[in-house]
Amino acid sequence: MARSAYEKYVPMLEWGRRYDKNTFQNDLVAAVIVTIMLVPQSLAYALLAGLPPEAGIYASIVPIILYSIFGTSRSLAVGPVAVVSLMTAAAIGNIAESGTMGYATAALSLAFLSGAMLLILGLFRLGWIANFLSHPVIAGFITASGVLIAASQLGHVLGISISGHSLPHMIESLFHNLGNLNLITLLIGVAAISFLFWVRKGLKPLLLSKGVPPKLADVLTKAGPVAAVVVTTGIVALFGLDNYGVKIVGTVPQSLPPFTLPNLSPSLLGQLFVPALLISIIGFVESISVAQTLAAKKRQRIDPDQELIGLGAANLGAAFTGGYPVTGGFARSVVNFDAGAETPAAGAFTAVGLAIAALALTPLLYFLPKATLAATIIVAVLSLVDFSILKKSWGYSKQDFSAVAATILLTWGFGVETGVSAGVGLSVLLFLFKTSRPHIAEVGLMEGTEHFRNIKRHPVLTNERLVMIRVDESLYFANARYMEDYIYDRVQPDCGIDHVVLMMSAVNAIDFSALESLEAINSRLTDMGVTLHMAEVKGPVMDRLQTGHFLEEMSGQVFLSQYDALRSLAPEMPLAKSV
Repeated sequence: MARSAYEKYVPMLEWGRRYDKNTFQNDLVAAVIVTIMLVPQSLAYALLAGLPPEAGIYASIVPIILYSIFGTSRSLAVGPVAVVSLMTAAAIGNIAESGTMGYATAALSLAFLSGAMLLILGLFRLGWIANFLSHPVIAGFITASGVLIAASQLGHVLGISISGHSLPHMIESLFHNLGNLNLITLLIGVAAISFLFWVRKGLKPLLLSKGVPPKLADVLTKAGPVAAVVVTTGIVALFGLDNYGVKIVGTVPQSLPPFTLPNLSPSLLGQLFVPALLISIIGFVESISVAQTLAAKKRQRIDPDQELIGLGAANLGAAFTGGYPVTGGFARSVVNFDAGAETPAAGAFTAVGLAIAALALTPLLYFLPKATLAATIIVAVLSLVDFSILKKSWGYSKQDFSAVAATILLTWGFGVETGVSAGVGLSVLLFLFKTSRPHIAEVGLMEGTEHFRNIKRHPVLTNERLVMIRVDESLYFANARYMEDYIYDRVQPDCGIDHVVLMMSAVNAIDFSALESLEAINSRLTDMGVTLHMAEVKGPVMDRLQTGHFLEEMSGQVFLSQYDALRSLAPEMPLAKSV
């Protein structure tokens, strides 16, 4: 049954009709598990963004509800994520000082601008823009960002101040302030990191060996960060370690997300425009990748353009409720999926759980050491670091390796904004480079068949008077001259060639520049006494060719098939065997 226009833009109306008690129970269980995971994670990511810890919780309530209404993924969990948090800090760090009202307002404006961009892209069905980021470049950027994020949190683990948004500056700042190392903070941070790594690898097997049911073992494993928070907070409070230089979260407002207004001044929006665009693209790419991966496991469908609308609404919600830019997170979405979430309602229930936490639990976070939150971030982001992409890309394509390596080095050397900008630019340049030098093959007839193959790869029949050329790419301004040069180099004056046949079976489109190149080829070959023909021209390409005078002026014919061209132009060639 076709979806109505309302269901298309508000997917909740579609899945909501089939919502039942069993689905409610599954969603509720998933929400409880994700809520337990999100409380420390939201606080940690707010810290990474340079914002008060409550901003992380605020950014995880209304945005989740809005996404559950407008999003199409049944499992995607929306909220603050590591990479976007780092990009937020980099974007507004030069505009205002962290901890000031101007900094928080700039974060709201960034969320508003990002939400508006995503919403516009979705309404105009422009989700294809994200395709300009190639997968190797994305992998390189995420790996580089993971290292940057981990490095930025070392200061909290060591109890010192680290500044800068690039790896060299962070390392320089680290060594400059190393003399102020706080041993107690270091002990807390290292213990928390060690514990969290052990929880990820060793807790579940231990629980299963003790006879704990698998589902309960999963929940307890996901609650590892909560245990770290509870234990370290209790230790700091019990021994008054904040009096010995251990940095703590302090007072966290005990309230629901407030109504806030972003600063929409043209000057501020102008400063934030490019960062907001980059955050929107990176956030959407990360979100849609996770959503499609999880949807494929249950044979569900994700609408990329509607996802833009859902993420846009979520970010606009964050802008008016004290948050900052959000997107779909990999870790929490996988937890949501594994916990049995069946509809986006699980996200709404998670928002309710976080709202209860914001009202009831925040006073308990006063003595939470920032070193524990930093440990949570470090353990989370190091799972994103994958240097194997360098080896894989080197073995597959040196061009892809160059793009990945350049993205990593530029992100480390100049920060995330430069890194992601370079990634987009390199992705586009790689595409242009590859398509500007299309694969062109001279083909011949496979004996006894009507099939044509590359003369350099197969034993084929050819005719010295006839050159058959197959272009394996759509023709446009960037590669038209390359095709010209290939044909001119192959067909020299006085070489005995009478006919050139362009096999167009792989050409899906042709632009005006390429049409002019074909006209130039036809004219030059005619002057040389060589006839130009075409074969297997697709309908859309033929439509383009018929808009001008090229077909009327072409010296040869357009053949339905390459075999027809061969039989007509070289009838002495052997016939295909009858089947």
